[in-house]
Amino acid sequence: MAGAQCMKNPPTLNSASGVGDLQEIGGLSSYVSGSIHSKLAILLISDVFGYEAPLLRKLADKVAASGYLVVVPDFFYGEPLDREKHDVQTWLKDHGIDKGCEDAKVVVESLKSKGVSAIGAAGFCWGGMVVSKLAKYESTIDAAVILHPGPITVDDINEVKVPIAILAAEHDHIFPPDQAKLLGNALSAKPEIESFVKIFPGVEHGWTVRYNVEDEPAVKAAEESHTDMLNWFTKFIK
Repeated sequence: MAGAQCMKNPPTLNSASGVGDLQEIGGLSSYVSGSIHSKLAILLISDVFGYEAPLLRKLADKVAASGYLVVVPDFFYGEPLDREKHDVQTWLKDHGIDKGCEDAKVVVESLKSKGVSAIGAAGFCWGGMVVSKLAKYESTIDAAVILHPGPITVDDINEVKVPIAILAAEHDHIFPPDQAKLLGNALSAKPEIESFVKIFPGVEHGWTVRYNVEDEPAVKAAEESHTDMLNWFTKFIK
């Protein structure tokens, strides 16, 4: 399971991180950054470590600076995975992908009720699996980005109905490069859906939001993925 294998470099959580604030959206406590008057929103869905991860919130602020309203909900209801407290398999069972997708739909509907006209969703590992399900509903989101995915299958991708980008790592036992290539081939067979698959050399699972800020190559690789994500949303969320 993705969560069981996603333990390297868990972040130190900090609810005070970021320049945004906490709001309740769709019944979920959410970190919100950017103008509340923006008609364009980006939903960021965390990995198993949750929405208080400082580098995730830093990324939310970066995306918000491009003019988006960015929302990072707490899909774990105050209980992100803590390997010292939780049995991983039990935690994963209690925080399933299907429930995450249903919660995300409620958040999306709440944003639309506030006047948001276009929504993109990006997810990391666990969150990427949620995004892969959201992407099956073209009436829910308008574009998707999945970064260092969990174990997403070709069957999952075959049901995607919105433009989707997949950003994968060269060294990733959860979602190896061969799987990224398989999904890329499946997407290429769906010309009606715009897609983009990229394998980043020299990086490991989690590199986009769990990098060492003092490691210059790691920072550069993470920032490249952030730019790719933002470029995808700039193209389709407008």
